[in-house]
Amino acid sequence: MSSRQSRAQRRAAGGIVGPQSALTDFLASHNISANQIRLDAEARRRAAENNPSGSGEQQDEQATVPAAETAAATATADTQDDPASTEQLGRGRHSTGADSQTEKQKKAQKVIDKIKASKKFQKRKRKDGDADDEDDIARAIFQERSAPLPGQMENCALCKKRFTVTPYSRNAPDGGLLCSRCGRDLDPDDGAPKKKAKRVSAGAGKRRQIQSKILDGDYHPGAKSLMTLCIETLAKNIHLAEDLNNLAPQVIDKIARKLSKQRLLNSTTLNLFLQPSAEDVFIYDAAKLTGDDFIRIFQLVPGLRKLKICNAIHFKNDIMDYMLSRHINLEAFYLHGANLLSESKWKEFLEKKGQSLRSLKVYWTDKHFGDEVLSHLATACPNLNRLKVSHNQRVSGEGVKAIANVKSLQHISLDLRLEVHPDVYVSLLNGIGVGLQTFSLARVPDTDNTVLDAIHNHCRSLQKLRITDSELMTDEGFVRLFTGWENKPLLFIDFQKCRHLESAQPRSNPDNIGLCSNGFKALMAHSGKKLIKLNVHACRHISAAAFEEVFSEEKIYPDLVKLEISFCEEVTDFVVGSIFRSCPNLRELNVFGCMKVKDIKVPHGKLLVGVPTANGMVIDGDD
Repeated sequence: MSSRQSRAQRRAAGGIVGPQSALTDFLASHNISANQIRLDAEARRRAAENNPSGSGEQQDEQATVPAAETAAATATADTQDDPASTEQLGRGRHSTGADSQTEKQKKAQKVIDKIKASKKFQKRKRKDGDADDEDDIARAIFQERSAPLPGQMENCALCKKRFTVTPYSRNAPDGGLLCSRCGRDLDPDDGAPKKKAKRVSAGAGKRRQIQSKILDGDYHPGAKSLMTLCIETLAKNIHLAEDLNNLAPQVIDKIARKLSKQRLLNSTTLNLFLQPSAEDVFIYDAAKLTGDDFIRIFQLVPGLRKLKICNAIHFKNDIMDYMLSRHINLEAFYLHGANLLSESKWKEFLEKKGQSLRSLKVYWTDKHFGDEVLSHLATACPNLNRLKVSHNQRVSGEGVKAIANVKSLQHISLDLRLEVHPDVYVSLLNGIGVGLQTFSLARVPDTDNTVLDAIHNHCRSLQKLRITDSELMTDEGFVRLFTGWENKPLLFIDFQKCRHLESAQPRSNPDNIGLCSNGFKALMAHSGKKLIKLNVHACRHISAAAFEEVFSEEKIYPDLVKLEISFCEEVTDFVVGSIFRSCPNLRELNVFGCMKVKDIKVPHGKLLVGVPTANGMVIDGDD
C-alpha cells in the first residue's frame, strides 16, 4: 500500500492527516512508502514473537514476503492502467509474489516494443544508429522517460548536490540531470543544441533613425557608401584619431557634421580640424567650446579664409578683439547665435576686415546687429556679394535701404522680425536687382504684388527666388511675374504659405489671394524645364485640374529633384502618380496634409513623405 493510498484510507475513515515530513516526501518521490516500512517492521516483530527460536535471516525473509507482495500488487495495477508508463517502470519496482520475474520481463519488453513503434524512436534511429542497436536506442529512450519529473528531488550527476528538478534541467553527458549551476557551466557543445537565432532583416528597429534622416534631408535609399561607413566608424571612435591631415576637405567637412550631430565636438576633438595649412574651418556645433577654443582657432590656422561657427554662444567681444589683432583676412564669415557680440564690435570688424569680405551670414543675433551695421557695408565691404541676415529683431526698413547701396551684392536673404513696407523692397530691387542671382524674403506677410512687379521689371539673372507667408500677393501678380519674363528659368522656387487667411471663410477666396491655379501654371511654363526644387507648401487654392494639366502625359520635367506640395488639399492619388511620371528624376515628394492621397504605388528609389495613412511617413517603392 502506497503512502497516498494510506492517507486516502485514513481520510475516508475520518482520521486527521497532518503535514508530511521532508523524509516522507523524499521516500514518496522514490516510491517508498513510510507506512509500508512501518507495517514491515510490525510484521517482523510479530514473526519474532511467534517464532522466538528462528534465525534472523528467516525472520527477515518471512517479513519481506508480504511487503514485496504488496509493492508488486501496486506496481502491477499501475502498469495495467498505463502499460507505457515509463515513470513506474523506470524506477525499478520489483515484482515478487503474484508477478513473477518472467511476467516482469514481458511487461518491460512490451513497453520497449511500444517505444520502437513511436516516432521519436524512428527519428533517433535515423540520426544515431542502425538496425543492430535498436534495443540500445529503445533502452536509452526508456531511461530518459524514467527521469524524475519536474518538482521532484534529484542528485546532480556532477556535483552530487541535491536540487529540485525543473522542465529546464539539463541532461548530463553521461546520463542523469544537472543542477542549475552545473548546467550553466556545461559546454554548449556537450549539451542540447541552442535554438537558432531569429534572422533579423536589415534596418529592423531603425525606423525612427530613418525617419529622422528623411526629415533632415540626408536619407538616400539603398546601401550606404563606403565613405559613409568609414565616417560613421571614425565618429564612433573619434577618441582614437590623431589627425585628419591627409583627408580631402569634403571628407573632413562630413566628419565635422557627424560629430556635431552627435554632440561630440569639444575642446579635444576640435584639434583634429585645426591644421596650420587649412583655409576653411567649419564648426557646426560650438556649444561645448569655450572662448579659449575660439582663440586657438586663430592661433593654429594663420591662413584662415572661411570661418563658420554655429551655436557660437561664447563668441564675445574679447574673441573678436583677438581676431582683429591677427593677420587674418576672412573671405566668408558665418556666425550663428553670437548674442553677446556687441554692435560696436561688429562695426569695428567691418571697418578693419571688410575689404576682403565676400560673404557675410549672421543668424540669431537678436538686437546686436542692426541698421548701423548694415549702413557700414557699402563703404567697408566693397567686394561683398553675399549677405544673409536671419532671425533678426533689430534690422528695420532703414537697414534694408542701406543694403541697396552695396552694388556688388548678388545674393540677398532676409528673415526679419520688424515690419518692412513693400516699397522698401521695391527700392532695393530698383537699385541692385539687375545683378541679383538669389532673392529671398522669409515671412513677409505684408508684401504685395508691387514686389513681384519689381522682380519682373528689374531682375534678369535670378536663379533662386523665395517669398513666403505673404497674405497680400494675388494669383494675378504671380501670373504677371512669370509671363513674358526675360529672366532665365529659375532653379529654386519657394512660395510656401502664400495664401488666403480669412478666418471666417478660409475656403472662400474670391480675390484669388496667394499662389493659385493660374499662377502655378505660369510658374511651371516659365521655369519647369530647369527647375530643381519647388516648394508650394500650403498653397491650398491650386486646383486638382491645374496639377493634372501641369503634370500631364506630354509634360516632362527632367531636372526636378524635390517637390513640396504639402497641405495642397486638391492633391489626389492620380496627381501623385502623374507627378512621378512627369518627373523621372524626382527623389522626394512631400504630401503632408494631403488627405486625398490614400493608395499610391511609388516607383523604386523614390520617397513619398507624409502619407496620411497607416502606410507610414515614407514609402520607398519597388515598382
